[in-house]
Amino acid sequence: MNDQPPVASPDVSQSSGFSMVWLIPIVTLAVGGWLIVKTLTDQGPTATVSFRTAAGIEVGKTRVKYKSVDIGMVEDVQFAEDFGSVIVNLRLNKGLDDFLRRNTRFWVVRPQLSVRGASGLETLLSGAYIEIDPGPGSRQRHFVGLERQPLISAEDEGSRITLISDALGSVDSGSPIYYQGLLAGEVLGYDLASDAQSVYVYAFVRDPYDQLIRGNTRFWNVSGLDISLGADGLEVRTASVQSLLFGGIAFETPNTTEPVPENISDLVFTLYPDFQAIAEGAYARRLRYVLYFDSSVRGLNAGAPVELKGIRVGSVHDVRLEFNADDTSFLIPVIIELEPDRIVGQQNLEQAPENILSTLVERGLRARLQTGSLLTGQLFVELNMYDDAPLDLRGDGKQPYPELPTIAGSFEAITATVDRFIAQLDSVDLEAMAENLNGILAGANSLINTDISSDVATDLQDSIRSLRNVLRDLDAGNLDQTLVAANATLAQLDEALKLTSDVLTPSSPLQYNLTQLTAELEETARSIRNLMDLLQRQPSSLLFGKDNDSESDP
Repeated sequence: MNDQPPVASPDVSQSSGFSMVWLIPIVTLAVGGWLIVKTLTDQGPTATVSFRTAAGIEVGKTRVKYKSVDIGMVEDVQFAEDFGSVIVNLRLNKGLDDFLRRNTRFWVVRPQLSVRGASGLETLLSGAYIEIDPGPGSRQRHFVGLERQPLISAEDEGSRITLISDALGSVDSGSPIYYQGLLAGEVLGYDLASDAQSVYVYAFVRDPYDQLIRGNTRFWNVSGLDISLGADGLEVRTASVQSLLFGGIAFETPNTTEPVPENISDLVFTLYPDFQAIAEGAYARRLRYVLYFDSSVRGLNAGAPVELKGIRVGSVHDVRLEFNADDTSFLIPVIIELEPDRIVGQQNLEQAPENILSTLVERGLRARLQTGSLLTGQLFVELNMYDDAPLDLRGDGKQPYPELPTIAGSFEAITATVDRFIAQLDSVDLEAMAENLNGILAGANSLINTDISSDVATDLQDSIRSLRNVLRDLDAGNLDQTLVAANATLAQLDEALKLTSDVLTPSSPLQYNLTQLTAELEETARSIRNLMDLLQRQPSSLLFGKDNDSESDP
């Protein structure tokens, strides 16, 4: 028998209301979702930039800057699929989505030292950073970074131009562009043209200088030194020290009344090697002729001037060498280009330049080589008129150009004359001439060194006294006796003079006597002059003697 009282069963009621237990996870989920959304909305746009190397870039440390203001951070660095470059993932601050467009540029700023100066020195303490230059275009997230800092930014006002040149020369990225000596822009870069024969140069001309560029604007290279040696001496020109070191370009726009295009966006300008080449290019018409030379043309190069009357009228185009197998001789054909427009007034002539030149050749126009500089030995071609020069044409008609006759140059003519003189000198028998000269000198030596005798000197003095007596007798009027005595005396004097001439020597001990003899000879000469004067005034005195009245004549 069970004496325990019955146990009451619990009264369980089922409630359909919200349980507070779920409030905590719901709140947690909401806060987490809000934080996620807030984090995503607060973050700025991301971009990937490809660089050749990641030198100086560190994840979480390398900043992205614009005008020295931090606007982002590098979040990740990884290799490209081909391992040829690195991909840098960076994030910009919120609200900078417009920075990521097609023409936006990125580059790494590091310390750099070059001949143009130092840059990025502030990174020595703060470390390298990535600079951004926002540009126009559609939105973009993937970019290729620049290896060097660009020379111009998107905010720089001006115009981009394209130049074409046969050679780049000293022009490089960053080379200055001048207008009237003022810095007007710089070279951005260059590239080889598709024909592989010329170079495209890309440049930027800043405002307001770009407004001076028209379709007829001319550009020329002012790199390095322009050295010329002329009649005024040595002349050295350079645009600036900067262009001397880094190269440079200058431009000008000539004034003209003809319409020229002002829109230069689609134009390609010619970059001339120097300002002189611009003047050369102004003469469009060129006539080619061939000259033949058979002597050395050393010093004559392509580009050498062709001058007429000292004025440049063309240039040398080519210098060749031809061999004639028939007579084993050589000829040197020189191709020249004449520019008829250089001659003032030629364009108004009715005849063609070719016909005028043919007429000049018939009248004596000839070409010859002349020395342009004794210092360098450079030659040039001179055209001039030579009426008596023969028309000597040496071409065989194989050249496609008409021939101009040539003559020997002045230096060549001098050389030929010297060669002929040397040839004649070789034909002289110098040994025989030397023997004859030795014989003459020996005879003269024996004659001069012979001692004079006192008898010869005495005979010479007696002859002089006799001649004086003869003249005295003539003066007194005894003409017949005077003539006889004069003949005898002159014969005796002549014999004495011969003896004296044969044996006279400067070292003779009778020098004193000879001095007296010379004085008497002078007195004799005066007497002879008096005789001549008398005969001129009184020719009859030879027959009748001297007139006493003549003594009173002066």
